Amino acid sequence: MTKARPVHMVRKTLRLAAAAFIVTWCGALGAAHGPLAAGAALAQDGDGEAGSAMVVRSAQLAGDGKRTRFVMDLSAPIEFSVSTLADPYRIVIDLPALRFDLPDTAGRESLGLIRAWRFGQFAPGKSRIVIDANEPVAVDKAFVLPPVSGQAARFVLDLVGSDRDAFLKSVAESKPHTPATRKSDRMARAGSPHKPLIVLDPGHGGIDTGAVGNGGTLEKAIVLDFSKRLRDRLKKNGRYEVRMTRDTDVFIPLRERVKIARGLQADLLVSIHADSVRIGRDQVRGAGIYTLSDKASDAIAAALAERENRSDVLAGIDLAEEPDDVSDILIDLTRQETRKFSFLFAETLEGELRGAAQLVKNPRRSAGFRVLTAHDVPSTLIELGYLSNKLDEKLMTTDEWRERMGEAIEAAIDRYFDRRFGDRAMHVTQTTQTAAAKGAE
Repeated sequence: MTKARPVHMVRKTLRLAAAAFIVTWCGALGAAHGPLAAGAALAQDGDGEAGSAMVVRSAQLAGDGKRTRFVMDLSAPIEFSVSTLADPYRIVIDLPALRFDLPDTAGRESLGLIRAWRFGQFAPGKSRIVIDANEPVAVDKAFVLPPVSGQAARFVLDLVGSDRDAFLKSVAESKPHTPATRKSDRMARAGSPHKPLIVLDPGHGGIDTGAVGNGGTLEKAIVLDFSKRLRDRLKKNGRYEVRMTRDTDVFIPLRERVKIARGLQADLLVSIHADSVRIGRDQVRGAGIYTLSDKASDAIAAALAERENRSDVLAGIDLAEEPDDVSDILIDLTRQETRKFSFLFAETLEGELRGAAQLVKNPRRSAGFRVLTAHDVPSTLIELGYLSNKLDEKLMTTDEWRERMGEAIEAAIDRYFDRRFGDRAMHVTQTTQTAAAKGAE
């Protein structure tokens, strides 16, 4: 007499059998209809390997018929590859084992270039996402953002409109498909020859002197000299391309500084300043680090941002004429990702400066600094110290102090790019897909 199997074992066996049948059946139909019906999930054994895998916490679409973005928030960064399949038009994202903690309706939404998408585990240790496109598309960007300041890691895929010939070529070509990406995305790939491009922004200049020290030291002169020294140090490092918004005593409007960084497709903007206070001149001293925020972290940061933003007013520039280019939803998403990197650099910089210089109380703050508003360039503002403090003013004019600060900032930049594109970088592998691979869906 055969011993009865426990109920939970029977249920698991039935689930696995059903999943195997679905995958086999859908593979047979894949060439004509895609792997599964729109919005459905690929087979996933909740008791198996995916149960202990990294987690997909949310997913969403954004954009329009010209450019559509697919975004997933993850419990940790992942490696992935992207390929294409034709008839119908599909984008295939292969991933390690993932647990998709998503609602039952996930994948059914349609937006812009994407008709629907589905997901699940399709082989031991492997997960897959299949995106159905409404028309021929091209992969413009695909990358993973590391977790920063309590925010989740994020996978981002940008699709743009294409044509059938180009799409079929991307499927058929044996060489890797290389999308048109920002330089910073291309740098994330293994063996990339591209160097990160850093823009140094010495504050003020020309008609705008900035803060003035007790001994008559001008902020515009101190930060220009320091920025030149830092530029030379970073160039000697050999890892970076370095540009400056100004290298002479000239006035550059704040929005022009932003345009310079964006026009160069900079990977990091470092704006360099020196602060001043009227009250507590003898007590308040030390360096501070600032990032962009819609709401100031405190009254001190708000007041500083107001002073720095007054630069254009001094030159007679009407700020009301400045166009608002951050209303588009894709730009807004890019801005959120850029701020993550800005926070990452600020966090890294604080760690390096603590061992090299005096820092103000609560050295990492945020406010609405106009010079940090590039939505696609990670940007941080450094206040080297307080010219209103006699000791800080004296230190900022010494070679020893400048050397120590420059070394700390260089170390922070090295660590930042190592974290972003080094050991923790997610290398994008654009691969081709043959007809034989269709059955694996």
